[in-house]
Amino acid sequence: MLKSLRILIVAMVALIALPHVADAQYNRNYIYWVGQQCMVRNNYPEAVDILNVLIRHDEKDFDAYFLRGIAKYNMDDLLGADADFSRAVELNPVFTGAFYYRAITRSRLGNYDDALHDFRQAIELRPDLPDPYYSRGVTRLLNQQFEEAIADFDLFIRFEKRHVPAYINRGTSYLYLKDTAKAYENYNLAIRTNREDPDAYTRRGALYMDEERYNEAFADFDRAVKCDSTYLPGYFNRALVNNYLHRPMQSLADFDRVIELDTTSALAYFNRAIVRSEIGDYNRALEDFDMVAHYSPENVLVYYNRAMLHTRLGDIKAAIEDYTRAIELYPDFANAYIGRSLLRRSQRDVEGAESDRKIADRKIAEYKSRLKDSTYSIYADTSQRFDRLLSFESKLMKRNFERIATTATAGDDDLMLIPMFRFTLIKEDAADDRRMRRFATQRVKDFSAKVNNPLLRLECRESDIASDSLILIDRANAERLSTAEADDWVVRFERGISQSLIKQYTNAVNSFTEAIRLNKANPFLYLNRATARAEMIDFISSIDNSYQSISYDSDPAKRLHNASTRTYSYDEAIEDINQAIKLYPDFAEAYYNRANLMAVSGKLPEAYDDYTRAIELDANLGEAYYNRGLVQIYMKDTRKGCMDLSKAGELGIDAAYKVLKQFPIIEHR
Repeated sequence: MLKSLRILIVAMVALIALPHVADAQYNRNYIYWVGQQCMVRNNYPEAVDILNVLIRHDEKDFDAYFLRGIAKYNMDDLLGADADFSRAVELNPVFTGAFYYRAITRSRLGNYDDALHDFRQAIELRPDLPDPYYSRGVTRLLNQQFEEAIADFDLFIRFEKRHVPAYINRGTSYLYLKDTAKAYENYNLAIRTNREDPDAYTRRGALYMDEERYNEAFADFDRAVKCDSTYLPGYFNRALVNNYLHRPMQSLADFDRVIELDTTSALAYFNRAIVRSEIGDYNRALEDFDMVAHYSPENVLVYYNRAMLHTRLGDIKAAIEDYTRAIELYPDFANAYIGRSLLRRSQRDVEGAESDRKIADRKIAEYKSRLKDSTYSIYADTSQRFDRLLSFESKLMKRNFERIATTATAGDDDLMLIPMFRFTLIKEDAADDRRMRRFATQRVKDFSAKVNNPLLRLECRESDIASDSLILIDRANAERLSTAEADDWVVRFERGISQSLIKQYTNAVNSFTEAIRLNKANPFLYLNRATARAEMIDFISSIDNSYQSISYDSDPAKRLHNASTRTYSYDEAIEDINQAIKLYPDFAEAYYNRANLMAVSGKLPEAYDDYTRAIELDANLGEAYYNRGLVQIYMKDTRKGCMDLSKAGELGIDAAYKVLKQFPIIEHR
């Protein structure tokens, strides 16, 4: 069949190339039907090829544009779909379906304002159609217009009283308005409407669980898995409730089922390990922690909890190694120092034990002195427990500057800002680095000459020096510092760099502060202290986000994230950048860095302005084009954002092309 379809396409192209015979043999309805059949079979690329034949023959065939837009939408070519729906509307201004599907497309792109405008157009053309009310309600829910969303779901339910997702979404809207009574009412309506829908039970069960009504929550989750024996959220939540009700064996059975359904679920392995530890099944708990370490190797909690388990099993060496790994990942983790100190003392390593205890005491003192600072980590608080079960909405680890990009569009986990510039240690330029060659300013050259370190680079890339070598470099810097003159800011600056590279952020900031005290007019010292402060906060947030809620639903109305109660302030880092700019007004990298900090602080217009200023100062700064492109996409200006990404690609930022595949630009005709 596919062969015959390709023959048809070739034939149609040949006919179009011969206009004197095309009209006689062109069968528009048949070709349109073939395109529809391809879409029915989910063969969207073939459908696009066939519809292209129609459009080439008749550029005013709005039905062909509409159908091609649907095909592109189903291939996640959202900008291409938007362009085709727009062309259909342009050719037929009363095409309700084109307005409606363009609205859905724009909603997925996060372009809520334009989506709502299109929904209004569709509803004005056909107020008797129920679907636009529901979809507009979903968009308003995503846009956190909860009262307006409820009004739309009300209108939709007047038409469709048996639609379970409408009741669920209306209940969720009430939940965000903190009206739990109305939320329960709607979840109950959803259940009465279809007693075989597992999602309705799960929603109500989650609400029961939040209110610690565990028996009622268990009944709902139990019903959910009876409705669908492969429904993973039901088993996971029932496992949590069983644990809360002190039924560990039932809890373990449910986690077993979750892992059977998803063998890569680090979260399920982690929770099963905790439950197994609680009942004394240490060896199998250890196996589970090993699986978590395999699937989530940069998670501090895994190594910390596994260290305690190794201790119970008498494997002190393995426990010390795990505490050490936890400290490597997060050097401010006071509890890990305390645990390692106790073990070292038991091994008669008095010096090591005392060193760990002193470091822990210092971390705890710093924590207590900054309790009012919401950016400081809970991991210095020895009263905090880290062996609790994590909910289904938890994420074990979230990294770096991802927060700006992960909500730009659904599924864009690979969209990350290129990190900040700082003076770092790199062995040599990468041979495969395509970035446009940029030349250091004279002021940067003079500074580098003053430091006189052949490895020193002003870069945004990670260091290519092995971690064990970095530790040796830091030790050498420490020895130099012990014999350095009291006014030697250079060695303190270099110690700050090496401390940053081994993630000793607090010490790095202190070293840069000492260097600044000795050389207050040097902008580059402020630049590095800013990046160290930002990286410290970012690392803290990545760990705290172990408990931050994420979504698991495919329905866009359920993708709203529960906001974390913890906030992170980059004010000190921004203040350092401001000082660097004051001392060096033409410092492009400083504007770029401030733009990054503004972006992750949610101040996107300010970030845009700073990226623009960086580009004005250095037209070859491809990283600034790339990040400005992401910011514009986040601000719903997708087309201009893609133009910036295209420019970044021209300047050698290869990641730009990967992103552009998600946002292909189709010119309007």
